[in-house]
Amino acid sequence: MTEALRWTGDAIEYIDQRRLPHETHLVRAQTVDELESAIKSLAIRGAPALGVFGAYGVVLLRQRISDNEAFKAATERIRNARPTAVNLSWAVDRVLAAGDMLAEANSIHEEQRAIDRMIAQAALPLFSNGSRVLTHCNTGPIATAGGGTALGAIIAAAQAKKNLAVYASETRPLLQGARLTMYELGQAGVDATLIVDSAAAVTMQQKRIDLVIVGADRVARNGDTANKVGTYGLAVAAAHHGIPFYVAAPRSSFDFTLPNGAAIPIEERSGDEVRQVGGIAITDPQTATYNPAFDVTPARLVTGFITEYGILKPPYSESIPELATRPNVGALA
Repeated sequence: MTEALRWTGDAIEYIDQRRLPHETHLVRAQTVDELESAIKSLAIRGAPALGVFGAYGVVLLRQRISDNEAFKAATERIRNARPTAVNLSWAVDRVLAAGDMLAEANSIHEEQRAIDRMIAQAALPLFSNGSRVLTHCNTGPIATAGGGTALGAIIAAAQAKKNLAVYASETRPLLQGARLTMYELGQAGVDATLIVDSAAAVTMQQKRIDLVIVGADRVARNGDTANKVGTYGLAVAAAHHGIPFYVAAPRSSFDFTLPNGAAIPIEERSGDEVRQVGGIAITDPQTATYNPAFDVTPARLVTGFITEYGILKPPYSESIPELATRPNVGALA
């Protein structure tokens, strides 16, 4: 696959994810307006990929903006472009604090590649031969600028000849599962079945799902997890059916400053995303909508967190704070 994004020296080149799977369109971002628009419009998305994009964005802005106040204002626009995904602000702040910004941004990108490999390795024992797996949204290479988190683990297990049966939810309203997850599974040669979001519970029941694995945009200190809207419902249904529910996420998605999910900011997006499909109206343009981009799954519904340091188990009040003390992944990879 073409890389989700790359640094060219004078721009960030990235795949416009809005055009997939029909077109692999590469875009060059060079200004703060272009960087912010790419993030807000979801041309670039996925929490880890946003972190890498934001890291290179800081480097680019420093190259182009000499005035310190203007540079600070521009970087604030980037770090706040999507409020829920903590990787973005984490990466921006990390690069700003570095002596060599480009070296730090490159390190964040290389670390993400290594982290994704380590997450896949940690997840491998969870998959039995013939496991039936359900996933939501998109957590593959284009969402991380590496190998993927939850979807990366699924792909790695399939390539390890685990003979998986994979079910992917469409992920309304922007269909990241239908457009992106199915595309990446096809690129990896992994057979999969697409379901509508409202069929998740019956799929668990009728297809005897063994495992649900999703990603995360932010995890609070107690284990409450913000992820693409619809994840909470999956977790409730999985609990009802006695199905293990795992979250695959790098340490950079854990916000150790937040006590619980109530403190996670949840982005609400334009109602037109609900009123339209592919730009075509499906209801009256004045129809009222509620369009949170994310929901929060309570920690009690999460069986474990698959990280680059292994699988975290309850009590999360102990295992998650301990995660903050672990050495940088560069020392482990």
